[in-house]
This record gives sequence, structure tokens and C-alpha cells, in this order.
Amino acid sequence: MRRTRQSLSSKANNIDHDQYLYLTTRGRESGRPREIEIWFIERQGRFYVIAEYDTSKWIQNLRADPHVQVRVGNRQFPATARILGSGPDRELILQVHDLSRKKYGWGDGTVVELLPTG
Repeated sequence: MRRTRQSLSSKANNIDHDQYLYLTTRGRESGRPREIEIWFIERQGRFYVIAEYDTSKWIQNLRADPHVQVRVGNRQFPATARILGSGPDRELILQVHDLSRKKYGWGDGTVVELLPTG
């Protein structure tokens, strides 16, 4: 039992220490996979990334098709992306910005939630 708990804890800590998440979207015009390397925050089983610019191509791709692939550490999984809005998501956005500032020293921009589906 201890070994299982320790293993799970070690896995969680590895994600906390990983600097990058690899996000694969589908090109909105070409349909081809497009992978970016991006800073991320993990919170309650969900992953969050921040776009410095709302006009970034990967954000535009998500608007066309929110089904993505995520790779972080030794995990790879499908996810659904959701661009958070300032209304009901305001508190979550502030929390993600704050967590990002603590982890990276930066945390401004459009927040995208990645909900694992697999």
C-alpha cells in the first residue's frame, strides 16, 4: 500500500516539475496536426495553458476544433480544449494566472483549459 501511494505521489510531483506541455491542434485550414511547446499549470486533474495573444494561430485552431492531443512528461492523452471567458470563469482565470506567475514568473493572457478525455 505504501509503495502505491508513494508511486502516485512521485508521478504527480513529476508533472509539477515539468516545464513544458506539448499541445497538438489541427490546422483550421489544412487539417494537419500542429504541435506547440508551451508552459502549463496542472490543477485538479486539468491542465491550463496561457496564450500571450488571443490571435495566436493555435488559439484560432482551437476555436475551429477543440479536440487536441496533449503530451506532458511521460503521459500522452486526448483532451478537449476550452478557452475561458471573463464572466463565470473569472475566478479560475485569476487563479491560473497566479499559479503561472509562481511557477514561471509570468502569467498574463488568454487561459485555455485542457480536460483529458482518455
